[in-house]
Amino acid sequence: MAKYSKKAGDKVERAMHEMHEGKLKSGRSGKKVTSRKQAIAIGLSEAREEGAKVPKKAASPKSGTRKAAAKKATPKKAATRKAAAGKATARKTAPKKAAAKKATTRKAAGKKAAAMRKRNAAKKSSTSKATA
Repeated sequence: MAKYSKKAGDKVERAMHEMHEGKLKSGRSGKKVTSRKQAIAIGLSEAREEGAKVPKKAASPKSGTRKAAAKKATPKKAATRKAAAGKATARKTAPKKAAAKKATTRKAAGKKAAAMRKRNAAKKSSTSKATA
């Protein structure tokens, strides 16, 4: 039994012709389609909309690989935490100090910026009084 109907084949064929002529546009961005795979996908999508016999869309491969990677990564993290329990305390102090330094420099930068704003406002007000 055929996976795709004749109507689906016709839609894909039409999309390929349009692509080769430079007339096929992407639906979202409106850019010219140059990829053969994208032209086929557009043809199949149009066939689906009209009710032609076309298999369901495959799930995006990115989401599946992330889930598999996340499942594999969790046991490794737990094992390393247990193995390096004694060493972890010495390592934790250094990043906290660095984060504290960054926070203080950000605060200082914020205070400097506020002081500059006040000075500029005072200059503007004094110049406007002098001209009046």
